[in-house]
Amino acid sequence: MAIESISDVLDHVSKCLQLAILLEVSAYPKPGNVHRTFDFQETGYEHFLASTVALMPHFRRAAEQGVKASRQEISLNQIGVGKIIRNAVADVMDWQHGGNTLLGSIILLVPMATAAGLTLEENPHFSNSNFRAGLKSVVKSTTAEDAVNVYDAIALAQPGGLGKAPQLDVTDAKSKKQILEQGVNLFEVFKISSAWDSISAEWVTNYHITFDIGYPFFKRQLKETRNNNVATVHTYLKILSEIPDTLIKRKAGADKAKIARPVRMQPRRKTHFFFLMA
Repeated sequence: MAIESISDVLDHVSKCLQLAILLEVSAYPKPGNVHRTFDFQETGYEHFLASTVALMPHFRRAAEQGVKASRQEISLNQIGVGKIIRNAVADVMDWQHGGNTLLGSIILLVPMATAAGLTLEENPHFSNSNFRAGLKSVVKSTTAEDAVNVYDAIALAQPGGLGKAPQLDVTDAKSKKQILEQGVNLFEVFKISSAWDSISAEWVTNYHITFDIGYPFFKRQLKETRNNNVATVHTYLKILSEIPDTLIKRKAGADKAKIARPVRMQPRRKTHFFFLMA
């Protein structure tokens, strides 16, 4: 698209991220996940659609903060990624009553929206290398206040399978006070949890799964199959085959997480996945 104004940048970024969520949740069949023909008992496909609608102003706000940082109207540590995440989760919970739908997606995508605004303002000719560099700067510049806001977001969403962390446990009321007193920023908090949580690991590794595994595989699949749904499902399974699902690991143990991984076989050009868990 032609970027003619800041409003164009903000609209483009928020629409792209909403579309990404909609395509992912609509893709089917995805073993173990809600999709257009399968609901969980408490959380259905429509809850995800409503959640995605609720996110538009928050993605736009994140992109706007990126633009401001690019113009040096604010510093990177004034972006307020944590506050945007908290407000986004609060809106999602107000817009639907299916419980936690998109907490992980919000934590991943809000920094991406910010980095997109930062990158597009500096150079309308978008490139992954510039985008990842901006993304790295955004997450590493977070503050202790950002961390506390994300803890509040997690409390609002009430996700299952959190377990107990050895340090700064999100379910421990003392953790937020400790974070503020010690000045532990959100990036450092995610460093601690990255060992057992893939969302945190994405922050710490400059989105390794997204850019080094998922994105290139999705592009190849889309070119080969010419089918967005097939490409999305295959990418989902590709990632699951290489990265054990950390939610399953926390809730059911490492052995169950291994069982849930599909086996990938690649004869010639076609990719076939055989899922091992009913």
